Amino acid sequence: MAEAESVYVPAGRTRSIRTLGLGIAGFVLVLDQAVKWIVTYIFQLEQRREFELLPIFKLRWTENTGVSMGYLPAGSELERWLLVGLTVAISIFVLVWMLREKSKQDVIALGFVLGGALGNIIDRARLGYVLDYADLHFGDFRPFLVFNVGDAAITIGVLLLLVRALLTRDRKTPREEK
Repeated sequence: MAEAESVYVPAGRTRSIRTLGLGIAGFVLVLDQAVKWIVTYIFQLEQRREFELLPIFKLRWTENTGVSMGYLPAGSELERWLLVGLTVAISIFVLVWMLREKSKQDVIALGFVLGGALGNIIDRARLGYVLDYADLHFGDFRPFLVFNVGDAAITIGVLLLLVRALLTRDRKTPREEK
């Protein structure tokens, strides 16, 4: 019986956690699309190709037809739409996981992943590629490939999930130890 009590989360708290996760996903999605609009139309990055903001950071127009780090490039319309379908399926999995998750920290992390994934899906469906533009570098050393807000959110969310999975463990309450 103690086990059932330990996983019980009041309905109001579950609802607020879900709202938080969906809110984070929505915020990341809007931020991702807004920044892509700014670099496209305000900075006119497609025509400029590059725009240095700081000695270690520039905007660089990059059309990513593949998934993370350019893997699985979609060379045809069929491959493009298969990739859209695959990423939509993964996003649905993340959404369902987020809606069932009871840990606030995990819901936050999943919100980051979902919002970033949706931003990239919109690009791929609308443009045929994901717009990447952020180029962080130290001289010739580039610790990351060119990325976007959605990519950063996905990475942050996955890292948060990994840290929680690897460094935390469920602690029994004194009632469960009896």
